[in-house]
Amino acid sequence: MATTDPQGAPAIRPQDEKLEKSPNQTDTATDTESANVAITPDPAAPLSALSPAPDGGPRAWLVVSGAACIFFSCLGFMNSFGVFQAYYMTHQLRDQPADNIAWIGSLTAFIQFAGGAISGPLFDRFGAWVIRPGAVLYVFALMMTSISKQYWHFMLAQGVLTGFAMSLLQVPAFAAVAQYFDKKRAAALGIVVSGSSIGGVVFPIALSKMLNSSSLGFGWSVRVMGFLVIPLLGFSCFAIQARLPPRNTSFFIAQAFREIRFLMIVAAGFCCFIGMFTPLFFIPSYAVFRGIDATFASYLLAIVNAASTFGRIIPGMLADRFGKLNMFAIGGLFTGIIGLCMNTATNTAGLVVYSIAFGFSSGTIISGASAAFSICTDDPRNLGTYMGMGMAMASCASLLGPPVDGVMLEKYHGFLQATIFSGVICVAGGVLAFATKATTKEGLFGRS
Repeated sequence: MATTDPQGAPAIRPQDEKLEKSPNQTDTATDTESANVAITPDPAAPLSALSPAPDGGPRAWLVVSGAACIFFSCLGFMNSFGVFQAYYMTHQLRDQPADNIAWIGSLTAFIQFAGGAISGPLFDRFGAWVIRPGAVLYVFALMMTSISKQYWHFMLAQGVLTGFAMSLLQVPAFAAVAQYFDKKRAAALGIVVSGSSIGGVVFPIALSKMLNSSSLGFGWSVRVMGFLVIPLLGFSCFAIQARLPPRNTSFFIAQAFREIRFLMIVAAGFCCFIGMFTPLFFIPSYAVFRGIDATFASYLLAIVNAASTFGRIIPGMLADRFGKLNMFAIGGLFTGIIGLCMNTATNTAGLVVYSIAFGFSSGTIISGASAAFSICTDDPRNLGTYMGMGMAMASCASLLGPPVDGVMLEKYHGFLQATIFSGVICVAGGVLAFATKATTKEGLFGRS
């Protein structure tokens, strides 16, 4: 039995001290270390026993930095596919129709998110180790792309292998950041995805310059990109760590597919992704169609991605204050409306203005969708699985949108029909995101 000190407070006997001291109260622990350790190492611990997210601190922001480097290297490279689309159509794959070439980028976009159905649960169960083989595989895939010659080579290396490697990197990075943030989660995810915007500025400009205005050729141009991402991914492998103990229950969470909120967010993301990828794939080709120089046409992708940097950070900050679904819905609506206007930009000035407007509005979609999936569960140990399964289902849109656009280009020899198709469906995604608010406790007009 515990004794009392002279002032009446219960005293702890020496033999009981070890039992009373929590893991976060060691004599040598610093405040930063205490904020980074879950209060229990037990994977089966109840939700109430988990430490609250720190919403900041050196460890949390280091994870954000590592995740941003991953998105710079992966989604930033993916956002430059319009440069590859235009280059392939006039060089290695000039005998292939536009929709066949678009399938390469579509498959990459699909697999990088669909693979999250595997990498998300892997992160929840085993932690951030899954990022390391993904980093090695991603560099290998880029090197294989650089030596590709035939259509099936590009499909296998750039389409399948690159996409799978991205899936092992991106969804675990998202889930790790979400474990460290709660009230500032949307802002943190926005900062992470802004890394892809910066990559989307660097990669298109660098690739366009090397492919069109240098003697390097295709192979070394892609290899230079591979060497660029090696130190960034190396930093990410050591910077990203899970905050919470692993989840040792079932690999997938079947309950999610019985939740109307989760399914509606999936449907909204599916529609928004269709509209989002059309300009990212075809705006350089559209600019050339309007008589713009090929090198400058590739720079339009850089403009889109530069504008999306602000479109990811600013709406992310607003989402934490005004609601994650609210900002996701607004992003979908404005992206669809602006997408409908692409065919009205007919000169250099118009295309630059259009690229800025589309970049800012579309920047909300990926970070907004990821933040929206995070409201489907109260247990932060399930965030990777919910995000992975949700993004995997929504990413099926990338298999539909760009190839359908390519077929329309071949049939109508213009871009009007493709912009109408993608714009209208994206608007429908924004409407679905807004309707999802009815399933929350805040209601249709609340801050959810």
